Amino acid sequence: MARRRVLRQAATVLGLLLAALGLWQLGGAAWIHGKAALAQVLLRQAWAGTLSGAAVVRPWPWADTYPVARLEVPALGVEQIVLAGASGRSLAFGPGHLDGTAPPGAPGHSVLSGHRDTHFRFLRDLTPGAELRLQGADGGWHRYWVTGSQVVDARQARFSAGDGRRALTLVTCYPFDALEPGGPLRYLVFAEAEPPHPGTGAP
Repeated sequence: MARRRVLRQAATVLGLLLAALGLWQLGGAAWIHGKAALAQVLLRQAWAGTLSGAAVVRPWPWADTYPVARLEVPALGVEQIVLAGASGRSLAFGPGHLDGTAPPGAPGHSVLSGHRDTHFRFLRDLTPGAELRLQGADGGWHRYWVTGSQVVDARQARFSAGDGRRALTLVTCYPFDALEPGGPLRYLVFAEAEPPHPGTGAP
């Protein structure tokens, strides 16, 4: 009888520990997604300041990055503010523009990077022919169409400067359902542009 009681108590404690662990994991995931959503609200306000003519508008006083573009995917209802730089600190709050590639919307090859479990999760749903819209800091809109996708090894991948035409590549980690972050594989979506649309209105 005593042994049975001890086993019941041990099972109860184990159940409580597992439940606590589950809640902790859920709380961590909710915090990551909540932080990403709140950051986009603040970034939209900073983007409005950029469109009004300010050169560098930081979304919060201690931010080490600032908005450089707005990305839209009409078919998926995606609208995101793109940040300067693709460091881990920037990508925690939104997709980032990779230094050394063409500025968003400018002639040349522009590369944007984002996390697979937050801002760039939608990449897996993009198919050839899908429309992307990119608004530059001057307010002008540029439309791109997805031409394909590819999985590459980040240790070997290199981005070319392009041939002067507007091209856009979106990059995220792969596979999308990986349990551990930081693997070498990257999922790339390629898109090509048409002539830009001037003005601040949507194309």
